[in-house]
Amino acid sequence: MTDREPTTPRPAPPRAYRWLVLIFISLAMFGNYYVYDCISPMADVLKARLGFTDANIGLLQAIYSIPNIVMVLVGGFIIDRIGTRKATLAFGVTCLTGAVVTSLAGTLPVMAAGRLIFGLGAESLIVAVTTAIAKWFKGKELSFAFGINLTIARLGSFAALNSPSWAGWAFNDWRTPLLISVAFATFCVTGAILYWVLEVGAARKYALAEAGSTDKVVFGDIFRFTWSYWCIVALCVTFYSGIFPFQTFAVKFFMEAHGVSRETGGFLSSMLTLFAMICTPLFGLMVDRVGRRSLFMMFGSLLLIPVYMMMAYTSVSLYVPMAMMGIAFSLIPAIMWPSVAYVVEENRLGTAYGLMTLIQNVGLAGFNLVIGWANDYAGASAANPGGYRLGMWIFSTLGFSAVFFSWLLWRAEKGPHAHGLETIKAG
Repeated sequence: MTDREPTTPRPAPPRAYRWLVLIFISLAMFGNYYVYDCISPMADVLKARLGFTDANIGLLQAIYSIPNIVMVLVGGFIIDRIGTRKATLAFGVTCLTGAVVTSLAGTLPVMAAGRLIFGLGAESLIVAVTTAIAKWFKGKELSFAFGINLTIARLGSFAALNSPSWAGWAFNDWRTPLLISVAFATFCVTGAILYWVLEVGAARKYALAEAGSTDKVVFGDIFRFTWSYWCIVALCVTFYSGIFPFQTFAVKFFMEAHGVSRETGGFLSSMLTLFAMICTPLFGLMVDRVGRRSLFMMFGSLLLIPVYMMMAYTSVSLYVPMAMMGIAFSLIPAIMWPSVAYVVEENRLGTAYGLMTLIQNVGLAGFNLVIGWANDYAGASAANPGGYRLGMWIFSTLGFSAVFFSWLLWRAEKGPHAHGLETIKAG
């Protein structure tokens, strides 16, 4: 057996190189978020130009979530089998394909098929990007890197919801806003290609960490999760079901029930994203210092209860309830997702997050359909703005449910089987 000289260990990638990777791969998320939110500002155009009902519009958003009920089970497996580079590119191409198909014809079957294809790639793309970031920042500035990634991604939502302001000319017909979304969807592929190039180059010169665990579900673990975990899951599905389906119809609701312009309606809806981009990291830092996680989640849930009634029954400035919702949308996610790591063992976190995402998508699909049906049933329109109140009561009920589940979590974490959500503070 021939002796070999020891190989010189490869250095870790330079910090600047890692942040360049983060920016490029986050471009894929930026395009992903834009395409998801492009439907809301044009909801009234789909109704006026194509004769779509609110139930049809709700379907276009719900059908995004439906494949992810399954994809969350297999997305992590695909990423593990083919690697983050190939997976990111494959899912990015799927997102672009879905955006293209959505714009091909002004019929519900074609547009729904496009949104279905987009949904098949979108959530898995997010998992692939998350896995890639874990590989590049493990043991370094991982939390901050995730925060920057999310901020860049949410810029896509902010751009989409405010598209009536910077591309108002496009809303004279239904296709032009969708073609603009196709242009943004190219970032899903461009970001993936740039990430591929950087990682291939780095593989020749640097030592890269292994990827973190992805959102895979191991069915045997489901029956071993604690009561606190299931309270967090219940809070997750009720809270997000009160936010994202509301955003589906928000611009149309603001225009028809409150008489604002499309531009103002888009900005009001985007306030949730703006608040989250700025406040989520700050709330995360605050809770790390003071603890009281379940108590803060209960407070955030309480903020949701009055906002829908304020918009449905009062003439108070819409900026007030939207600011309250923005605070809740910043506070609860900043605490909820990291809290899972306190109540679930590390070797089962992939299963825990995967199951949580699965149930969340069930809720988003269901309530997009329910609110669309409710608006049609009550005849919600500019001529009958009171028809939106049924949907607002459904959203308020979700707010009450979120408070109830966060109270159950707080009660559990004050008891003998607490996991430290109320007491653990950053050192």
